[in-house]
Amino acid sequence: MKRHQKKLRLALSFLIILLGAFWAGWIVKSATNIDPNDSWAWNDTIGWVDFYSANTVEVKGDKLTGYASSSADEISLDCATTPIGNICGTSQFQVCNGDSAGISCTAAADGDLSGCAWNDSIGWISFWCGDYDCNGGNTCGTSNYRVTIDGNGNFNNYAWNDTVGWISFNCADPAICGVSDYKVKTSWRAGYVTGNLESITFDMEKQGIINNLIWQGAQPSGTCVNFQIAVSNSDSGPWNYYGPGQSDSQYFGNSCPGPNEPIKISGTDRAWVNNYRYLRYKIFLQSNTLQDQTPRVDSVILNWSP
Repeated sequence: MKRHQKKLRLALSFLIILLGAFWAGWIVKSATNIDPNDSWAWNDTIGWVDFYSANTVEVKGDKLTGYASSSADEISLDCATTPIGNICGTSQFQVCNGDSAGISCTAAADGDLSGCAWNDSIGWISFWCGDYDCNGGNTCGTSNYRVTIDGNGNFNNYAWNDTVGWISFNCADPAICGVSDYKVKTSWRAGYVTGNLESITFDMEKQGIINNLIWQGAQPSGTCVNFQIAVSNSDSGPWNYYGPGQSDSQYFGNSCPGPNEPIKISGTDRAWVNNYRYLRYKIFLQSNTLQDQTPRVDSVILNWSP
C-alpha cells in the first residue's frame, strides 16, 4: 500500500492567537487574585483584615505575596513584597503554599499554608502550628491549627498571633455565617491547571486511517500535552473526541510524550479511527503544579494512510 504523510499545521498566526488568549489566564495575572467580594478575615481585637483593597495579595504555587490591610496597619505576607519594598536583607519571612523549612518554602502547592506574616504593631502571625512562634516552635500536639485553601479557593481555619490571638479566615469555622458572613477567597486552585484547544476540520480527501501523530513545541518540566481524536464522514461531524479504547476519559499520550515523539494509534484503536474522511483533534495542555509553567504547541503532524 502506498503510504502518504499529510503534515497538518494550524496557521501559525491562528495558533498564537488562540494559545495566547488561553494562557493569558495562567501567566499574565492581575496584581491580586483575591476575590473582591470575599476578601475579609476577622480578629476580635483588630477587627477586619482586608486581603483585597491593597491590590497586592497573590496566592502563588509556592507562597503568598503582597500585604493585607487592617486597623493595625499592613500585614505583610512576604519579606520581598512589603509596603516599603524588599526587606529580606534584614528580615526573612514568608507565608508558604505548602510546608516551610526555616525561611524556605517546599512549594507543595497543595493549599496547606505555613510560615509567618509580619505586622509592625502586633508582630509575627503564624499560619501553622508547626511554626507557631515563627522560630521553629511546634505546638501541634496541644494546639493544632493551620490556614488552608480548599478546592473552591476558600481560605479556612485560623492563624495565630501572640498579641491579639486567633485570626479567622472563614465564618464557617466558628459557625457564625448566619450572623456575620465573611471569608477570604482566591481564584488560585491547588494542583495542575488544564485547558484544551480544538483543531479545525481536516479533509483527507478520501477515507483512510491515522497511524500516529507528533506535536512540536516546548514542554517545560512538570507540564504535559495529550490528545483526543474525532473522525467523521461528514464535514459537519458529529465530533466526538476519544482517546485509547474509544473512551472520552482517556488520552493519546497519557505518558506525556515530549515534542517530536511519535504517539502511535495501534491495536483496537485502529478499528474505530479507520475509514473516515474528516478528522479533528483536541489538544489538552497541563501546567506544572506551581502553575508558573505551561507547554506550548506550535504544530501537529498526523501520519495518515489511505
